[in-house]
Amino acid sequence: MDYSLGALKLLCRQLKDARGTPSHPTANLGGILFQRAWLQGILVSVDKENGKLILDDATGTVELSLSRDFLLRPWSLGIFPTTSPFSFLLLHFELDSLAFFFCFCSGMYVMVVGAFLFRTNELPFIVVHKIIDLSKSPNREAMWYLEVMEAYKLFYEPLVEDFL
Repeated sequence: MDYSLGALKLLCRQLKDARGTPSHPTANLGGILFQRAWLQGILVSVDKENGKLILDDATGTVELSLSRDFLLRPWSLGIFPTTSPFSFLLLHFELDSLAFFFCFCSGMYVMVVGAFLFRTNELPFIVVHKIIDLSKSPNREAMWYLEVMEAYKLFYEPLVEDFL
Protein backbone atom coordinates (compact mmCIF):
# COMPACT_ATOMS: atom_id res chain seq x y z
CA MET A 1 0.00 0.00 0.00
CA ASP A 2 1.38 3.38 -1.02
CA TYR A 3 0.58 5.65 1.93
CA SER A 4 1.71 8.73 -0.01
CA LEU A 5 -1.65 8.43 -1.79
CA GLY A 6 -4.23 9.83 0.61
CA ALA A 7 -7.64 8.32 1.28
CA LEU A 8 -10.12 10.24 -0.86
CA LYS A 9 -13.30 11.52 0.79
CA LEU A 10 -15.93 10.19 -1.57
CA LEU A 11 -19.57 9.38 -2.03
CA CYS A 12 -20.49 5.82 -2.98
CA ARG A 13 -21.66 6.99 -6.41
CA GLN A 14 -18.22 8.36 -7.21
CA LEU A 15 -16.63 4.93 -6.71
CA LYS A 16 -18.74 3.60 -9.58
CA ASP A 17 -16.83 5.98 -11.88
CA ALA A 18 -13.40 4.82 -10.64
CA ARG A 19 -11.38 2.62 -12.96
CA GLY A 20 -8.55 0.18 -12.43
CA THR A 21 -5.05 1.10 -13.56
CA PRO A 22 -2.23 -0.97 -15.06
CA SER A 23 -0.40 -0.64 -11.73
CA HIS A 24 -2.81 -3.01 -10.00
CA PRO A 25 -3.20 -1.63 -6.46
CA THR A 26 -4.23 1.86 -7.59
CA ALA A 27 -7.45 3.16 -9.07
CA ASN A 28 -8.14 6.25 -11.15
CA LEU A 29 -10.98 8.68 -10.59
CA GLY A 30 -10.94 11.54 -13.09
CA GLY A 31 -7.15 11.57 -13.22
CA ILE A 32 -6.64 11.18 -9.46
CA LEU A 33 -4.76 8.05 -8.44
CA PHE A 34 -5.86 6.51 -5.15
CA GLN A 35 -5.83 3.27 -3.22
CA ARG A 36 -7.97 4.08 -0.20
CA ALA A 37 -11.40 5.62 0.14
CA TRP A 38 -13.03 7.39 3.07
CA LEU A 39 -16.81 6.98 3.17
CA GLN A 40 -19.71 7.49 5.54
CA GLY A 41 -23.17 6.00 5.42
CA ILE A 42 -25.69 3.61 6.87
CA LEU A 43 -25.10 -0.13 7.12
CA VAL A 44 -28.06 -1.65 5.28
CA SER A 45 -26.91 -5.27 5.30
CA VAL A 46 -24.78 -7.33 7.67
CA ASP A 47 -23.73 -10.83 6.60
CA LYS A 48 -22.78 -12.58 9.84
CA GLU A 49 -21.39 -15.64 8.08
CA ASN A 50 -18.81 -13.86 5.89
CA GLY A 51 -18.23 -10.57 7.70
CA LYS A 52 -19.54 -8.66 4.67
CA LEU A 53 -21.38 -5.36 5.11
CA ILE A 54 -23.27 -3.13 2.66
CA LEU A 55 -22.95 0.65 3.15
CA ASP A 56 -25.49 3.09 1.67
CA ASP A 57 -24.91 6.87 1.64
CA ALA A 58 -28.04 7.78 -0.38
CA THR A 59 -25.96 8.13 -3.57
CA GLY A 60 -25.27 4.42 -3.94
CA THR A 61 -24.06 1.33 -2.14
CA VAL A 62 -20.64 -0.21 -1.51
CA GLU A 63 -19.68 -3.67 -0.29
CA LEU A 64 -17.41 -3.70 2.75
CA SER A 65 -15.22 -6.52 3.99
CA LEU A 66 -13.19 -6.53 7.20
CA SER A 67 -9.44 -6.41 6.53
CA ARG A 68 -6.98 -9.14 7.39
CA ASP A 69 -5.90 -7.03 10.39
CA PHE A 70 -9.36 -7.50 11.89
CA LEU A 71 -9.56 -11.16 10.97
CA LEU A 72 -6.07 -12.14 12.23
CA ARG A 73 -6.83 -11.00 15.76
CA PRO A 74 -8.23 -13.67 18.07
CA TRP A 75 -11.80 -12.44 17.75
CA SER A 76 -14.66 -14.48 19.05
CA LEU A 77 -17.73 -14.02 16.89
CA GLY A 78 -21.18 -13.82 18.34
CA ILE A 79 -24.72 -12.91 17.50
CA PHE A 80 -26.94 -10.90 19.79
CA PRO A 81 -30.12 -12.79 20.65
CA THR A 82 -32.87 -10.54 19.42
CA THR A 83 -36.38 -10.55 18.12
CA SER A 84 -35.46 -7.59 15.93
CA PRO A 85 -35.45 -8.11 12.14
CA PHE A 86 -31.94 -6.58 12.05
CA SER A 87 -28.78 -8.67 11.77
CA PHE A 88 -25.99 -8.17 14.28
CA LEU A 89 -22.32 -9.10 14.09
CA LEU A 90 -20.43 -8.92 17.37
CA LEU A 91 -16.66 -9.15 17.48
CA HIS A 92 -14.94 -9.65 20.84
CA PHE A 93 -11.19 -9.24 21.36
CA GLU A 94 -9.13 -9.25 24.56
CA LEU A 95 -5.73 -7.61 24.87
CA ASP A 96 -3.84 -7.12 28.14
CA SER A 97 -6.95 -7.82 30.22
CA LEU A 98 -8.93 -5.23 28.31
CA ALA A 99 -11.93 -6.42 26.36
CA PHE A 100 -12.89 -4.80 23.09
CA PHE A 101 -16.31 -5.31 21.54
CA PHE A 102 -17.33 -4.27 18.07
CA CYS A 103 -20.94 -4.67 17.10
CA PHE A 104 -22.04 -4.03 13.54
CA CYS A 105 -25.75 -3.94 12.85
CA SER A 106 -28.11 -2.71 10.18
CA GLY A 107 -29.06 0.93 10.64
CA MET A 108 -25.74 2.09 12.12
CA TYR A 109 -24.22 5.25 10.63
CA VAL A 110 -20.49 4.58 10.24
CA MET A 111 -17.30 6.14 8.94
CA VAL A 112 -15.15 3.71 6.93
CA VAL A 113 -11.62 4.00 5.59
CA GLY A 114 -10.22 1.17 3.53
CA ALA A 115 -8.57 -0.12 0.40
CA PHE A 116 -10.64 0.20 -2.76
CA LEU A 117 -10.60 -2.84 -5.03
CA PHE A 118 -11.81 -2.26 -8.57
CA ARG A 119 -14.32 -4.85 -9.81
CA THR A 120 -16.18 -4.85 -13.11
CA ASN A 121 -20.00 -5.07 -13.11
CA GLU A 122 -20.25 -5.45 -9.32
CA LEU A 123 -20.71 -3.17 -6.35
CA PRO A 124 -17.62 -1.13 -5.48
CA PHE A 125 -15.61 -3.03 -2.84
CA ILE A 126 -13.74 -1.67 0.19
CA VAL A 127 -11.49 -3.74 2.45
CA VAL A 128 -12.05 -1.98 5.79
CA HIS A 129 -8.99 -0.72 7.67
CA LYS A 130 -10.95 1.51 10.06
CA ILE A 131 -14.63 1.65 10.97
CA ILE A 132 -16.19 3.97 13.54
CA ASP A 133 -19.79 4.13 14.71
CA LEU A 134 -21.05 7.72 14.31
CA SER A 135 -24.70 6.90 14.97
CA LYS A 136 -24.94 9.24 17.95
CA SER A 137 -23.41 12.25 16.19
CA PRO A 138 -25.99 14.90 15.33
CA ASN A 139 -25.98 16.32 11.79
CA ARG A 140 -23.43 13.70 10.78
CA GLU A 141 -24.85 13.16 7.31
CA ALA A 142 -25.14 16.83 6.39
CA MET A 143 -21.63 17.50 7.67
CA TRP A 144 -20.26 14.59 5.63
CA TYR A 145 -21.67 15.95 2.38
CA LEU A 146 -20.07 19.33 3.19
CA GLU A 147 -16.72 17.66 3.93
CA VAL A 148 -16.80 15.81 0.59
CA MET A 149 -17.66 19.03 -1.26
CA GLU A 150 -14.88 20.92 0.52
CA ALA A 151 -12.29 18.22 -0.26
CA TYR A 152 -13.38 18.25 -3.90
CA LYS A 153 -13.14 22.04 -4.22
CA LEU A 154 -9.81 22.37 -2.38
CA PHE A 155 -7.93 19.29 -3.51
CA TYR A 156 -9.55 17.18 -6.20
CA GLU A 157 -11.02 19.76 -8.61
CA PRO A 158 -7.61 21.25 -9.58
CA LEU A 159 -6.30 17.73 -10.31
CA VAL A 160 -9.37 16.82 -12.35
CA GLU A 161 -9.08 20.07 -14.37
CA ASP A 162 -5.43 19.27 -15.12
CA PHE A 163 -6.47 15.80 -16.27
CA LEU A 164 -9.10 17.18 -18.69
